Amino acid sequence: MDPAFNTIQTNPWNEIFKVVFFPDRIYHAQYLNATRSDRYRYNVQEVRSYFDINVIKGEVYLDSQFLSNFLRIEYRASRLVEQAREKRRFLRDQLIAWVKLMPDNMTKMAESRVKLHYCPWVDAFQVEIWETLEPPGNSFHDFQVLDQMGRDCPITRVRAFNPALQEIKSLRQLELAFRENDRDLPTGYTINDNDTVWDNGYLRSHQEPRTSSPSSPNNTILDQNYLINFQRGWYLQTPDIQPVRYQNAMMDSDNQELHDDNIIEMRWVVQRELGGSMIFFHEVTIPPGKVEGNHQHIGTEELYYITEGEGIAYLRVGDDPATDSFPTVERQVMGLGFRDFKELPVKPGSVIYTKSGGMHGIRNNGTIPLKFVAFLYHTV
Repeated sequence: MDPAFNTIQTNPWNEIFKVVFFPDRIYHAQYLNATRSDRYRYNVQEVRSYFDINVIKGEVYLDSQFLSNFLRIEYRASRLVEQAREKRRFLRDQLIAWVKLMPDNMTKMAESRVKLHYCPWVDAFQVEIWETLEPPGNSFHDFQVLDQMGRDCPITRVRAFNPALQEIKSLRQLELAFRENDRDLPTGYTINDNDTVWDNGYLRSHQEPRTSSPSSPNNTILDQNYLINFQRGWYLQTPDIQPVRYQNAMMDSDNQELHDDNIIEMRWVVQRELGGSMIFFHEVTIPPGKVEGNHQHIGTEELYYITEGEGIAYLRVGDDPATDSFPTVERQVMGLGFRDFKELPVKPGSVIYTKSGGMHGIRNNGTIPLKFVAFLYHTV
């Protein structure tokens, strides 16, 4: 990475827009495992983060000679701690990651399990997977680094991953899931797959338009892992994206507004590609006379931005004190019975922002389709 980013970070424009949060590739290269010895240097090519996960790829040099391509996984385990606690167990110093590499050349796709080791320098469990552990000819490893190398060690090699790691720039995607170590400490008993707990994105799924049948389960794809994507940019045309159709979305079976033709459409623009804690960005179309049911958010936040048409949005009474002067109506909430809501007129430019614990819904009472874009993210 260009050292100029150190200067850009303090540029007045960056103080406003935060386009450079910190020069991450320089930052990460300073603490990786082989930096115990100044004979080693990392060329960090890409860094991707999703919630508790950092994935870093690049090259390692020894005495200025190219040594190996590498992939580093860091995981802070806040979700797995919750899972293990239900088993009355602690995570201790080691975890296991299921890793699937998906390079451009899919014939080199491979998966394996690797051990992660707790590192106090980054307060995370981590492992570096190197293409090779052999030093260049006429060279040798520093003892401080050699001590970290080997099977199930902080610096390791996975034979099945070598074809993908040999072309590190072509490694675009990988999938990850995390579980407890295979042995409980201090008792020493084995934790097998039937008894272990996993952090697999909390049964993460995504939507695909596999059928036009509304609310079809065939459109929900169960992932059970985290996707890390190294692609740097996308150019998308929302009208080209096939919508997924939903019948009586966010409504209980006894809701008086249930109708067979109450169908709305969602174009899922970006889902698993997002980083941070983001879950999706999509465009919603509500035809005239149709409604998306009122529902409560727990552990998530969502923002609607109206782009076309007019309608009525609903926020629970008290969620936004600025809406106190608007009419109050009683609305059925998915799974929670009836609550009082404020009726809020929406049009292009209107924003509905709902925090965790908040309730909202939306209706098209106009004569043309009501469209809005929405993004949702986890807060925990």
